[in-house]
Amino acid sequence: MSFWEKIEAGIAETKRRTIGALLDALAAQKQRRNEAAFSIALIALSAKMAKADGVVTDDEIDAFRSYFHFPESEADKVRMVYQLAQQDVAGFREYLTRVAKIFEDAPEVLEDVLDCLFHVAVADGVAHPRELELLEEAAKVFKVSKPAYHRLKAAHLGLGADDPYLILGIEPGVSLAAVKSAYRALSRDHHPDALMARGVPPDLVRISEGRMAAINNAYEQILTDYA
Repeated sequence: MSFWEKIEAGIAETKRRTIGALLDALAAQKQRRNEAAFSIALIALSAKMAKADGVVTDDEIDAFRSYFHFPESEADKVRMVYQLAQQDVAGFREYLTRVAKIFEDAPEVLEDVLDCLFHVAVADGVAHPRELELLEEAAKVFKVSKPAYHRLKAAHLGLGADDPYLILGIEPGVSLAAVKSAYRALSRDHHPDALMARGVPPDLVRISEGRMAAINNAYEQILTDYA
């Protein structure tokens, strides 16, 4: 069953309640590693990041599709979730709080959700200031650590002036052994197998590629300090 087919039950449920209420129900059921829960949360937050004009445009759907590939036959389902989320009076922060509740005992999954939101935000090739503000707000509500946030930012916007030590979550001047240990731990945590174990849909596991590229780049830069 595909990523999009797995949200069928969730979409059917929204006919009886808002997506916000559906997120609350998922939190109550403690569906921490449920792919449908991850999928509904992701689409709902993506919709809230889109233009708050109450109308889903083809451009918005195309932007979402540019990374999260789905067949044309599934487009109506995605559009329905977008519309329901945008019509909901609850705001972006309220949705963030609900999603945080779903995965409150799995903070690494919230990092995965934030990673996906970065992909959506830069789908058009530009990181708009308002989108960056929303991403920073998501990081705060999700309690994503500073190193983790910088890893995600570097993965999507480039390493830039970000401190490579910050991305690896270590202090400058630590031993080479400590550097290697931090790198190995991050490589293990962001391996595709680890993401699938957390309930990230297989179709989206490739989000780890950009994250690992940022980790690898930071590691390589740090190694030059010990050469």
